[in-house]
Amino acid sequence: MKLLSILFVTFILALIGSKLIQGSWDFLFAGNLGMAVFIIFTGFSHFKFQKGMALMIPDFIPAKLFWVYFTGIIEIAAGIGLMIPSIREITAILLIIFYVLVFIANINSSKKNVNIFKGDYSGQGMDYLYKQRLPMQIILIVWTWYFGIYLN
Repeated sequence: MKLLSILFVTFILALIGSKLIQGSWDFLFAGNLGMAVFIIFTGFSHFKFQKGMALMIPDFIPAKLFWVYFTGIIEIAAGIGLMIPSIREITAILLIIFYVLVFIANINSSKKNVNIFKGDYSGQGMDYLYKQRLPMQIILIVWTWYFGIYLN
């Protein structure tokens, strides 16, 4: 859940910045910037914690490092796409689908007690999934829908 602080802090700073610069609260901009910074940050983490990320991927999927890097690039591209009004909605739709699909890897990693930061099996397991990852995933999906589709 610490990752969500990136989303919330960026949102609040962008909201305050929009009020100071434009004279009005720009929720659409702030919400999408918050998610863009969050998802770009997590995209770059795929290149720093690739070993742990590879352990998350189900065993039946080959070329695990390829998928780690590929999904990192997708996340960075999604962050950029959220900031381009003409492609924001389709980016948000695809990002929501991505969040659902990635949750499958989160289930797998929790079952295997993967610790992505250490790249080993010392993670928190299913407790982490239910108490942290699932609520975070719901927040990410709702946030992306609200700011990327509903307000768009």
